[in-house]
Amino acid sequence: MPDLADGIARFQQDVFPAKAELFAHLAAHHTPHTLFIGCSDARVVPELITQGEPGELFVIRTAGNLVPAYTPGANGVTASIEYAVTVLGVTDIVVCGHSACGAMTALAEGHDLGGAPVVADWLRHADAAVARTSGMAAGPEKVGALVRQNVYAQLTNLATHPSVARALAEKKVTLHGWVFDIATGRVEALGLTGAGAAALAS
Repeated sequence: MPDLADGIARFQQDVFPAKAELFAHLAAHHTPHTLFIGCSDARVVPELITQGEPGELFVIRTAGNLVPAYTPGANGVTASIEYAVTVLGVTDIVVCGHSACGAMTALAEGHDLGGAPVVADWLRHADAAVARTSGMAAGPEKVGALVRQNVYAQLTNLATHPSVARALAEKKVTLHGWVFDIATGRVEALGLTGAGAAALAS
């Protein structure tokens, strides 16, 4: 906690004054252009990766960058998606997976999650991705393949949300799939045509 307090002090003393005009504008305007759905992993920081300014990204972070398929009823992920698309009018949605993802590694390697039953239940939202990689031998290649297939699976889930489906039909929003490599800093944009489109449709 002392590090966090020191960080706040540095922000208020050095960073905020340099961006005072931006924050004055943001105090009355909230118009992000992109909904960024990423993993809760502390190593994956959307604003750092994209070098975006405050106010540019509307961010949802979940374990494994999972997006449950739409079901009626209130939940935080669905409400945030609907708000970003319907109220804020974002024009792009990114689902970003990443290397060394703990959630995908657990699924690829068949880890025992008996001590974390809620996590195990949550990871069922990646079942389609797991099925697509079921024939691969365990190891780094399978984890990497699962990370990519999971991005496709979550984009498919995302499109089941009425707000997103409507915006896609009206060509008001574009979907993007990314994979961030922690060791190199590279961001791979996954193709949403050809094999990628087939993955989305399956």
